[in-house]
Amino acid sequence: MGSYLVTGADGFIGSHLVEQLLDQGHKVRALAFYNSFGDIGWLRDLGASDNLQVTLGDIRDYQICEDLVQGIDGVFHLAALIGIPYSYSAVDSYIQTNVTGTSNICRALVKTNKTPIITMSTSEVYGTARQVPINESHPLQAQSPYSASKIAADAMATSYYNAFELPLTIARPFNTYGPRQSRRAFIPSVISQILNRASEIKVGDTSTTRDLSFVEDTAKSLVKLMGLSKHNGEVFNIGTNNEYSIAKVIEIIQELCGTSLPLSTDPSRIRPAKSEVQRLVCDNSKLLALTGQAPDTNIKEGLLRTIDWMKANASNKSYSDSNYAI
Repeated sequence: MGSYLVTGADGFIGSHLVEQLLDQGHKVRALAFYNSFGDIGWLRDLGASDNLQVTLGDIRDYQICEDLVQGIDGVFHLAALIGIPYSYSAVDSYIQTNVTGTSNICRALVKTNKTPIITMSTSEVYGTARQVPINESHPLQAQSPYSASKIAADAMATSYYNAFELPLTIARPFNTYGPRQSRRAFIPSVISQILNRASEIKVGDTSTTRDLSFVEDTAKSLVKLMGLSKHNGEVFNIGTNNEYSIAKVIEIIQELCGTSLPLSTDPSRIRPAKSEVQRLVCDNSKLLALTGQAPDTNIKEGLLRTIDWMKANASNKSYSDSNYAI
């Protein structure tokens, strides 16, 4: 069994990754974003474990990163600012967290022990697909400040592999959904509106398409990637090779919820025309060939599990209303 650092452990995907690592018997040092309330985010749902050490901090501070990487066998670097709408007005925060934060954690590893690191990218770096499915050699297109910061973060991570021989792999998941996802994402937003008995469902552009992975499948792929030491410096897509329009996903959600509500376009949910990514479809053949990790959860099963979780957590303040938050 190993000892792993997970940054961004208090978030959506991070908390599921921590849960899987603990279930496998590993020790986990979990970094949660520092706040004066001592809130550890979704880690609070995991319960106590002798194998879990939670630390509050900020990856924008180099010294914290250097302290965190002491005595660990590997790092899963997930800490990031990810909301696309917020990136339009908070560019500096995205650069400091996503680019500088990634540099800090890599630099700390180079200085201390050069243990392996998986850095988390995003399919948003590809922009609207030029060809489908999208493989790892697809051109990168910065269509939002968020995606630009992630392109820069990926480049920074790669530079530490090339310049300092840091054993590093870039994981590039397509859209992930499931329990604990922020309500600003379109799937929990639609579900929360239905559960709160809205008369209509407020949406953005429903014609765009996405490749949707259930969060547990994404976390499994991250764990598998940690063992690919012969492929350091490489990028791996994580996805299902399936494409769904936003309209189709809403249709499936309504079917599972037993509703048939009209859709209403909310201007606040519409991205600038050149910033909207119209189509994303994953080619996951590289990951599949080297790890054998195929998605276990189909779209209806994953959505039903997400709906059931949101019903069970209806009293949670993050899901108690249907107001849109960027």
